[in-house]
Amino acid sequence: MDITFYGHACFGIEINGTHIVVDPFITGNPLASHINIEDIKADFILVTHAHQDHVLDVERIGKRTSAKIISNYEIYLHYTAKDLKAHPLNHGGTYKAKAFSVKYVNAVHTSSFADGSYGGQPGGFVLTAGDKSLYIAGDTAVTMDMQLIPMTTNLTASIFPIGDNFTMGIDDAIIASDLVKCNKVIGCHFNTFPPIEINVESAKEKFKQAKKELRILEIGETISI
Repeated sequence: MDITFYGHACFGIEINGTHIVVDPFITGNPLASHINIEDIKADFILVTHAHQDHVLDVERIGKRTSAKIISNYEIYLHYTAKDLKAHPLNHGGTYKAKAFSVKYVNAVHTSSFADGSYGGQPGGFVLTAGDKSLYIAGDTAVTMDMQLIPMTTNLTASIFPIGDNFTMGIDDAIIASDLVKCNKVIGCHFNTFPPIEINVESAKEKFKQAKKELRILEIGETISI
């Protein structure tokens, strides 16, 4: 499972030739200006919720690639009305593809489109391919529901928002890693805007002191898990 960071909360995930894009927000992010969105491959697009900083480039990528959008029912309706391919999930439900399965799980946040229309309830995803599982928390506060995940899934890594203000911050992300029983964390949703700017080195040190690993990827960087 190869994971590429495209900035903010957007990731590309490649699993044996199948390409997944998570929460595409690239063209509106000055920090990702060196990323050519036309080069991004997508067979599936996972959308955690409807806020613009997570869906800005869904249509553009979806129309070019014919990727299937996977999200909650309201987001599914929004994009199928635009003649895009989509599959609806709700919390606790799982979509199974050839290369992977993905379960929609709880997140504590809000969800609306840029025009103010309702975007359904926000969520996160537990993505499993073979013996690897990745928890994509989405925009969320730390929540006790997270402790349900390791009851059924042994996580290889987790993607957590760490910018505070709109989501959990570093201290709560450490608590969240305890709840999901996963000490390998990839950080996202930080430094894009002034309210979510953090001291990256301090964040890494806090994780180190807790005997955990916080990976902060450069935009465009790829790692394998």
